[in-house]
Amino acid sequence: MTKAELVAVMAADSDITKVAAGKALDSFVSNVVGELKKNGRLGLVGFGTFSVVKRNARTGRNPQTGAKIEIKAKKVVKFKAGKGLTEQF
Repeated sequence: MTKAELVAVMAADSDITKVAAGKALDSFVSNVVGELKKNGRLGLVGFGTFSVVKRNARTGRNPQTGAKIEIKAKKVVKFKAGKGLTEQF
């Protein structure tokens, strides 16, 4: 599903315009990003938890040449599905 498709579904489900649904989705995303930058963790009960974790530096391989490359350490966002979400499947 693309962002445009999600906005259309949100608008239809909430009986609002696509513009309003797009603003709501943009607000949600920006607030999730802001909270992850500020505290490194955001939990939505019944849905899941977003968290920032540090990935250590490591040695990898270029798949085309097989040459070893150094991959730098970085922070990544991790999502763990909550019980309410996992029970849907």
